[in-house]
Amino acid sequence: MTGARETCWRQLRRYPLVALVCLTALAGGLLLLAGAATPARWLVTIVCLAIATRMAIGMVADLRRGTYGIDLLAVVAIVSTTVLGEYWAALVICLMVTGGEGLEDLASARAGRSLSALLDNAPHEVGRITDDGTVERIPVGRVGVGDRIQVRPGEMVGVDGDLEVGNATLDESSLTGEPMPVLRRPGEQLMAGSVNGPTAVVMRATALAADSQYQRIVELVRQAQDSRAPFVGLADRVAVPFTAVSLAIAAAAWFLSGDPVRFAEVLVVATPCPLIIAAPVAFMAGTNRAARLGIIIRDSGALEQLARVRTAAFDKTGTLTRGAPRVTAVHCAPGFTAEQVIALAAGVEQMSVHPIGTAITADAADRGLHVAAADEALEVTSAGITARVAGRQVRVGTEGFARLDSSGCETPFAPDSTDGATTRVHVWADGRPVGVIELADSVRPEAAATLAELSRLGIARTLMLTGDAAATAEQVAGQLGIRETAAGLTPAGKVEAVRSARPRPVMMVGDGVNDAPVLAVAEVGVAMGVQGSAAAVESADVVVMKDDLSRVALAVRIGRRTLSVAWQAIAIGIGLSLALMLVAATGVMPAVVGAGIQELVDLACILWALLSGRPGRDERRHQSLPRGAMAGAAGNVSAGARALPGTHVSPQFASQTGETSHRGVISHPDQHTPAL
Repeated sequence: MTGARETCWRQLRRYPLVALVCLTALAGGLLLLAGAATPARWLVTIVCLAIATRMAIGMVADLRRGTYGIDLLAVVAIVSTTVLGEYWAALVICLMVTGGEGLEDLASARAGRSLSALLDNAPHEVGRITDDGTVERIPVGRVGVGDRIQVRPGEMVGVDGDLEVGNATLDESSLTGEPMPVLRRPGEQLMAGSVNGPTAVVMRATALAADSQYQRIVELVRQAQDSRAPFVGLADRVAVPFTAVSLAIAAAAWFLSGDPVRFAEVLVVATPCPLIIAAPVAFMAGTNRAARLGIIIRDSGALEQLARVRTAAFDKTGTLTRGAPRVTAVHCAPGFTAEQVIALAAGVEQMSVHPIGTAITADAADRGLHVAAADEALEVTSAGITARVAGRQVRVGTEGFARLDSSGCETPFAPDSTDGATTRVHVWADGRPVGVIELADSVRPEAAATLAELSRLGIARTLMLTGDAAATAEQVAGQLGIRETAAGLTPAGKVEAVRSARPRPVMMVGDGVNDAPVLAVAEVGVAMGVQGSAAAVESADVVVMKDDLSRVALAVRIGRRTLSVAWQAIAIGIGLSLALMLVAATGVMPAVVGAGIQELVDLACILWALLSGRPGRDERRHQSLPRGAMAGAAGNVSAGARALPGTHVSPQFASQTGETSHRGVISHPDQHTPAL
């Protein structure tokens, strides 16, 4: 009982005007029961006029700031009903107007549960392992890079880091929207915000808490909750003609009947709460639904832009493709086997952290090969890496770099490429050719179906913008059915391509550091946030936390449904209000009854606006898109197709883009091929 009373008082303090109206109604009712009708009338009248005066002052301030609101209708309705003696109707209007904020907060709280959960569940403490092996609980903000952290069963991971001890079963649903637990093994990354399973594990922090992916998401959520969609301002402007029509109907009713009470009765049912409440609630519900599916929307205005997108532009590497090269073929020089070529190359590449080196060492592990330790490693930017492995001097990289130790009389080993755009790495040992390793970057299995779904949603034009070579870009575009491709672009070139793209608005999807400028320029920038760079995430309007390109199409669908539901809720409010005004103009609806009915109109608009948090009928027919349809389409795309190449940018271009790749380029077979 005490808890309920405290909750009641807390709500009254939060909404003092609502409390004032309720107390006025209680006091006025008691005065009427006591036979003091005149004091009751004066009490209610004074309170109503005071609230109307406060609203009028706020309305004037809004007008001075250039904001067009619809408080005029409510002010006129309160004043007219009070002057004409319908003071109880005036009090109901005051309750409607002052209670609108509370109704909006209640509806928004329901609509924004997933967003609020991200904020409320942010980790505060972690268990740091000290030098003597003990565990101390410290604030997450005190964690430094390199600290060893113990994550207890059921505990949220506090910072980004690498798993060191134990296999972790993690719930990453708050980050990616993926409901199934994910298994992480030692050496794999743990993301802050994921929840550990039943086994305690040890990790090593690789970033400060403030730099973690989770904290970036939390900041995006704060911005989304504080934002006001442009559509909401548009709803205010729609209310201007609605106000004029309402006043015209009220004046006509007064003029034709000769009864000034008709004027008040019409305005009572024309109060603007549906226009004030419906749009914000719809946008909050849509933003919340996107968050549940692992799509974080920075600004609720981006939902409106998503609904209107007509052109979609995509980066290639890491967006349309996986962004992780893999070994697709091994060509062996006479006297060597594929296993020997891979083992020697992996022995050298284990000294590098470059993606190509990682791909080669991973392939050696998949083959179960023993990789000898290497020493005397030396890496040359844009050329390759050399080291001594099992007593042999091994060089891996471009053909020119690999042959540096040769006497010059060996016949170069250059097999025909199985793909004109495949990346090639040359392996030489003790001045002799050992083999050539081909690597490629494969298309995402869901990419083709995502593009098809965007086209079905009304995207008129699809572009691929990449800094890679034309041969690579054309091959990827051919597999995905993209007709317009721009290759060899610098970041400035991508920005110019998006700025000049028509029709607008333009949505740009990317993930790398070099995509940050173009994501910021597009009307809607979408970052693939799981593997994407911090710069891309911070520049984007929408962040897809699950490594699934199909969520881009889902974000567009959610935006379109949100905008549609918001318009529907406003149309319902306006339509019902107009119908009630016409009824009130006949004089058959007392003012106090009309005020009560208008509250039901407000409730109907809010409930309808909340529908944007649920899939529409058309979407339910395509619910298999993220998993089922995408997987099926992926099979059609990849069946019988070779893996796609990952042609990388030149060191000159890398310096322009700001990419941190530290090895350089892999060229085509007719060029020197640096080991990445």
